[in-house]
Amino acid sequence: MASHQLRLFQLLLLLLLSSASQARDIISPGQPLRGNDTLVSAGAGSYVLGFFTPPGSNNTYVGLWYAKVPVRTVVWVANRADPVPGPVERNARATLSVSADCTLSVADANSTVVWSAPPAPGAGAGKCTARLLDSGNLVVSDASGHVAWQGFDHPTDTLIPGMRVGMDFGTGANMTLTAWTSPSDPSPGPVVAVMDTTGDPEVFIWNGAEKVWRSGPWDGLQFTGVPDTATYMGFNFSFINSPKEVSYSFQVANSSIVSRLALNSTGAAGGLLQRWTWVWAAGAWNMYWYAPKDQCDAVNQCGPNGVCDPNSLPVCECLRGFAPRSPEAWALRDNRAGCARATPLDCANGTDGFVLMAHAKVPDTTAAVVDYRAGLAECAQRCQRNCSCTAYANANLSGAPGHRGCVMWSGALEDLRVFPNFGQDLYVRLAAADLDATSKSDKKAHVIIAVAVSICALAAIIALAGFFWWRRKRARARQSVGAPSKWSGVLHSRTLTSEGTSHGADLDLPIYDLETIAEATQGFSTDNKLGEGGYGPVYKGKLEDGQEIAVKTLSQASTQGPDEFKNEVMLIAKLQHRNLVRLIGCCICGQEKILIYEYMANKSLDFFLFDKSKSMLLDWQTRYRIIEGIARGLLYLHQDSRYRIVHRDLKTSNILLDKDMTPKISDFGMARIFGGDDSEINTLRVVGTYGYMAPEYAMDGVFSVKSDVFSFGVIVLEIITGIRNRGVYSYSSHLNLLAHTCSSSMSRHYL
Repeated sequence: MASHQLRLFQLLLLLLLSSASQARDIISPGQPLRGNDTLVSAGAGSYVLGFFTPPGSNNTYVGLWYAKVPVRTVVWVANRADPVPGPVERNARATLSVSADCTLSVADANSTVVWSAPPAPGAGAGKCTARLLDSGNLVVSDASGHVAWQGFDHPTDTLIPGMRVGMDFGTGANMTLTAWTSPSDPSPGPVVAVMDTTGDPEVFIWNGAEKVWRSGPWDGLQFTGVPDTATYMGFNFSFINSPKEVSYSFQVANSSIVSRLALNSTGAAGGLLQRWTWVWAAGAWNMYWYAPKDQCDAVNQCGPNGVCDPNSLPVCECLRGFAPRSPEAWALRDNRAGCARATPLDCANGTDGFVLMAHAKVPDTTAAVVDYRAGLAECAQRCQRNCSCTAYANANLSGAPGHRGCVMWSGALEDLRVFPNFGQDLYVRLAAADLDATSKSDKKAHVIIAVAVSICALAAIIALAGFFWWRRKRARARQSVGAPSKWSGVLHSRTLTSEGTSHGADLDLPIYDLETIAEATQGFSTDNKLGEGGYGPVYKGKLEDGQEIAVKTLSQASTQGPDEFKNEVMLIAKLQHRNLVRLIGCCICGQEKILIYEYMANKSLDFFLFDKSKSMLLDWQTRYRIIEGIARGLLYLHQDSRYRIVHRDLKTSNILLDKDMTPKISDFGMARIFGGDDSEINTLRVVGTYGYMAPEYAMDGVFSVKSDVFSFGVIVLEIITGIRNRGVYSYSSHLNLLAHTCSSSMSRHYL
């Protein structure tokens, strides 16, 4: 008898466990979801819907969160403005129900409805149900399958895969993100992310009546103001722009990736708009993108017709052909008045033209005119004929050539910025006088380049004819000038030993001819191009003996010049350390000035550090070794080398990594030698990179070894956090990496 009772008890227990494992995903009339119950999406069971009380709150809400993420993260709230009074522990009898006519509602323990969502017109034919899909969408539908209401049409503060931001003109849904008022209060706050569908659609973040950030329009591939999108791996982005719908959404290719785009009311952890991914190994959320991110993300930072460049100092300048409207205010870094034309337009006589501005986040398109059927040439003609047209650009880069449409602006160009290697081509209207000045400058540059190339070509031919018999198998790879020629000797002496320099007499550095370098880089092929810095383009090459090299060429548009070239050759040729990049040789031919370095197989530190897919290769042991190697190289420069050297431009892009991930400090064009008694130097020419400069150097021009130590500290913070330091923000609620670190440290100290 006892054995029979035991088997019966085991059977009942098995039935109960089986029933519990089959989680409910649907609400029907008469079968509401109660305060102590949850819905779990069918299929993979990715999401949970239920009642919750935020930490620090005394109200109960119906929310959606991840089923498998151990930290409850609410991504959608039904009754955010109409809570059930009291904490969830006292609201076991609260209900989420659906009626026979497809009305979804939340009621308190007394059956008083505090929130409801009426169905769409025409819905409610037969029995209605509310089902939680595995996408996270709560869908109310009738017996015929007609969708009466769905949660994805009413996002709150978070965008999850498949959810949209924008306008659905068919249903009338205006899908916006609205931040919580505070972490304990899900009610709608003043910070809103909304798709503006006038002109060329783009996303704006508003804080009350103030525009805080602008995404830039969708160019057919991505938002023109969000360059980070190009580095995302495993994401699919969708932008629909049709008479029925204008919306943005994203999907993840791998279901194990849990990612969300959330709008924050304070921006204390980064920007106001933040993209997070759950890291399963760490058991924590990782924020890897945010906006606003730097000074130039602030809307209209440089005023009308001003251009913002966060990599310049100061960050604001006027468009070509424009001058500050208020020079006095501009000199004091007050750029609100913007810029005005230097020369009035003369549309009536048809003398105006256009100048190209590359890598631009195009101006605010709210009032722009868009034609998706036209080609760029047709847009240029239209803009030329329309006297109010001030600029134009392509509208859809994914379209076929000649059918990429165009955007045309009238009046002042608002909220312009540039990127180093991102953005669109913008064509800005200029008066003939300003065009002539530009074209004359360009023609002069072309003449100089043509003469320099001719001289180099002639010199190469003479050198080839005179020394061909003397060259051996390895001579092309590593050859100094050898038998002196009038051309090479004078050029060598003038470049390396004149102007009072006393270090050139014992310089032992091979000089390569231009032909050898051209052959090594396959004619400076774009396929061999590794990148481009402040000095100029860098190419990968291979010498005849098989040695791989990196060839750095001084471009005409470079911010560095002959002085920096000579400085780098003089300094680095004398330095030997495993954590400094090795200079193999140089090439000097007329205006051509080329440096040849050992090739670094893993490029630069920033290539890994700020790319989310590649940063995973930098485990903590590797990061520690990189920090240690940079410190050794810096100690050598400051204390152990023949000269005490201050680098002045230490940053992650100037830390190169070899095949073993050994760090090597590079780019000594801005470096300075300190005398034995020098402790600091004051200079009127402040050089370096915004965000890495020590304050006393950026503001007063005073630099010393401490300046490099400050830059090293910024690099260490970037290595540890994986976040790029962007410089100083223009409003206090948005801290850069340094300010945020100091703020966090002070908070911990006082707490």
